[in-house]
Amino acid sequence: MSLRIIFMGTPEFSVPFLQHLMKAGHEIVAVYTQPPRPGGRRGLDLVKSPVHQAAELLGIPVLTPINFKAEDERERFRAFGADVAVVVAYGLLLPEAILSGTRLGCYNGHASLLPRWRGAAPIQRAIMAGDGKTGMMVMKMDKGLDTGPVALRLEVEIGPEMTAGELHDELMLVGARGMTEAMGKLEAGDLTLTPQSGDGVLYAAKIDKGETRIDFTRPAEAVHNHIRGLAPFPGAWFEAEINGRAERIKVLSSEVAPGEGTVGSVLDETLTVACGEGAIRLLRLQKAGGKPLAAPEFLRGTPIVAGTSLLPASGTL
Repeated sequence: MSLRIIFMGTPEFSVPFLQHLMKAGHEIVAVYTQPPRPGGRRGLDLVKSPVHQAAELLGIPVLTPINFKAEDERERFRAFGADVAVVVAYGLLLPEAILSGTRLGCYNGHASLLPRWRGAAPIQRAIMAGDGKTGMMVMKMDKGLDTGPVALRLEVEIGPEMTAGELHDELMLVGARGMTEAMGKLEAGDLTLTPQSGDGVLYAAKIDKGETRIDFTRPAEAVHNHIRGLAPFPGAWFEAEINGRAERIKVLSSEVAPGEGTVGSVLDETLTVACGEGAIRLLRLQKAGGKPLAAPEFLRGTPIVAGTSLLPASGTL
C-alpha cells in the first residue's frame, strides 16, 4: 500500500520533499504551487516555480490557483480523493475546507523547533537570534499559524559561522527524509501526534527590507549573527563612499575580531570594523551588479581605507 498524496510547495526548499515521497513509492496525485511569476533577465518572462518545474519532469499534474476562495477550487481539491496533503513552503494560507479536504488531513514541514519561530522566516530568525540549534518538524495542520500537533521532530546544530543559505540546504535534506519517515508511519497507522507547548512561542516575521542594513552600533556578535542570518539572500549591507559617491555593499560572510575604536569605523586594511562592543571583520562582499568577492580581492577594486565610517550620515540607523 502507498498513500495518495497531494503535494503543496513552491520554492527550491520544497523540491526534495516531493522527490523523496515519490521515491518512497507514494502516489502523488497532484501538485499545487504558486502561479508563474515575472522573471528572466528583463523580468518579462513568466517563470514557473522550482516545484512546478520538478513536478512536470516527474509527470505529475500541476495546479496554480491564486487562492481557495472559490467553491470549484475546493471541490477540485477534494475530487482527487487523496489520503493526505503534504505542505512545504507553499505560500498560501489554507482554509478549513482544504485542511479537511483529504482523508487524513494536511501535514506541514516547518523549519524550526516549534513553538519557537512560528511563521515565515524561521531559518533567518534562528540565526539572527544566535540560536545554537534548530530543526525540522512535521506537524498536522490546524487553523492556527504553525500551531498544530507535532508528528516528528529532528534537531540540527547551528554552527557559529553557519549562514542562512547553509542551514537552508541542511534542513531541506533533513526535512525531506523526515517527512518521508512520517508519511511511512502514517501509512502504517503508527504516527503519534503530540500537542505543542504553549511556552516559548516566538514568531519569525518575514524579513523586511528596512532591517537589512547593518547596525554597527550593536555588539559584534549580534552584527555577525545579522550578517550570516541574511546571507546570501536578501543580504545584509552597508553604504560607503567610493570614488566620491555612496555605494551599497552586501556582506555575505564575517567573523568576530579583536579591535576597538569609533563605532562604525574601519580599523585596518583587512576590513575590521568597530562595533558597539568589540569589532567584526568583513570577509566576503558584493557590490550592486557585481559578483561576491573575498575581502582582499574586493578591496583591490573597491578601496575602503582605515578611518572610513560605515554609519549613515546621521551616525545612527
